[in-house]
Amino acid sequence: MENLWDVLKITIPPLIVFVTAWILLKNMIRNDQDKRRQEMIFQNNRTVTPIKLQAYERVVLFLERISLESLLLRVNTPNMSAAQLHSALLTTIRSEFEHNLSQQIYMSPQAWEVVRNARSGMIKLINSEAEKMPVSASGIDLSKQLLGKVMELETEPTRAAIEFIKSEVARMI
Repeated sequence: MENLWDVLKITIPPLIVFVTAWILLKNMIRNDQDKRRQEMIFQNNRTVTPIKLQAYERVVLFLERISLESLLLRVNTPNMSAAQLHSALLTTIRSEFEHNLSQQIYMSPQAWEVVRNARSGMIKLINSEAEKMPVSASGIDLSKQLLGKVMELETEPTRAAIEFIKSEVARMI
């Protein structure tokens, strides 16, 4: 019995030191991992945020480029028929959209849906007004018809989308 007591007196103190050291090291390692994780998140945010902002900027530029006033100034040429203008407007919108498709990676799904809805709204607006035009109508006639329709609208689809994106960027910053 006395031998057992002697063995315990010799083994218990190192065992206590070992357990204490193990617990302290475990906590230090966990704290270090948490610090590194936080650092990595911070670094990622510092890298990704400018890219996200650039994506939102590009999409706002896209929306500005497909707004009716901008489209008509860029696409409409003298002696263009209404059918030619109609086709050119739709082609321009589609090509601008395809050029900016990759921006959806950096945007929220809601924001991208708003952008897609704005594009669809512009296409519907152009199609509906073009259908009302007689076959012999000129591009100027279609332009006037489209601008008149936009003036009647409470908010042009692209304006609503730009406002949504501005509010989302404000929340992000």
